[in-house]
Amino acid sequence: MKKLFAIVAMLGLFATAQVNAQGQEAPAAPVENVTVNVDSLKAKYSELEAQIANPEGMDSAAVAAVKAEMEALKQQFEPAPAEEVKATTQGDVEVEEGGVTEFHKALKTKFIEGDPLFMAIVSIALVFGLAFCIERIIYLSFAKVSAKVLMASIADALSKGDVEAAKTICRNTPGPVAAICYQGLLRIDEGLDVVERSIVSYGSLQSAMLEKNCSWVTLFIAMAPSLGFLGTVFGMVISFDTIQREGDISPTIVAGGMKVALITTIYGIIVALVLQFFYNIILTKIESIVADMEDSSITLLDLLTKYNLKK
Repeated sequence: MKKLFAIVAMLGLFATAQVNAQGQEAPAAPVENVTVNVDSLKAKYSELEAQIANPEGMDSAAVAAVKAEMEALKQQFEPAPAEEVKATTQGDVEVEEGGVTEFHKALKTKFIEGDPLFMAIVSIALVFGLAFCIERIIYLSFAKVSAKVLMASIADALSKGDVEAAKTICRNTPGPVAAICYQGLLRIDEGLDVVERSIVSYGSLQSAMLEKNCSWVTLFIAMAPSLGFLGTVFGMVISFDTIQREGDISPTIVAGGMKVALITTIYGIIVALVLQFFYNIILTKIESIVADMEDSSITLLDLLTKYNLKK
């Protein structure tokens, strides 16, 4: 389980570092565009147009050459028709409208806009919180067994007077229910009072093992919105610093800091909600296993009472 937790945490941290690195990269250099002197082209076009208006001394071939040159100049400074532009960009628009791609781009953009430092810290809380949640869910899934089937097998073995067979069944069955039954069967010759105390004591130990690492999940649930609010305060400080420096309180000046504040707060709350959802799944599994432990303990005491009466 520790290896699983380490793998999940490392994968999450790697993904967070990748996004954070993209947010801190220097902006790419602008692409150099070849500019055309539109005014000179229009002036040249006007000269050719004047020649066509007064074609004295020009033969038909010269006039056709001038018209062809005029058409070439016209294409350079006149924009393409709307239908042509739409046709050339339709493929790009269709590619960009892909749901997953657009959602991923939007998340990455908001991550960068919300200040990569604070967003990365909240993401680390999410990664570690999910790692603990996944580790607990897998552990509890393996710890959950059919208590009714187990107790039926133990009852069948005890009805035959074969305590060792009952112990073997408990040893070969994973989970805290079987472990508690095994501890009770070990002390079957010491009296029911000793068996009961043993079951209660070992049951408390098993319950603590079920709740192991849950305190870390609650810590990250509390930390995520707190870190988001810390980003909010940081964004407000940026806004007031800008107001003090510029001597103006226009919306444009304070918008940047407020944006950081709102995005970090939203992200922190979302992380807390996600972790709380998985934490409730963990609590549900723990409650189910504890209920099986209590029911099986009562059933085992009844079986041992019947076994002692037959002796």
